[in-house]
Amino acid sequence: MNVFGIGLPEMAVILVIALLVFGPKKLPEVGRSLGKAIRGFQDASKEFESEFKREAEQIEQTVKKPKLPESQEFATTEPAKVDSGDREETSSRQG
Repeated sequence: MNVFGIGLPEMAVILVIALLVFGPKKLPEVGRSLGKAIRGFQDASKEFESEFKREAEQIEQTVKKPKLPESQEFATTEPAKVDSGDREETSSRQG
């Protein structure tokens, strides 16, 4: 049994020290709060990991998205309209 790099003999020593420090009445309470803290840390770690993977996939899709060549990009925009009626009037006045 190897939890966090701690073997069975080390766990037994830690348990005995905790029993001496906290006493038999407080030990279950301390164990519960320690278990809740570890569980909360694991949940936060999993959430962070899933968020990181989701963002990485989104960035990957953005990078892999095919980009249109410049000629097609400009072809999709509408050309500016020029009113040629004004030019004819001004050119006929000048001439």
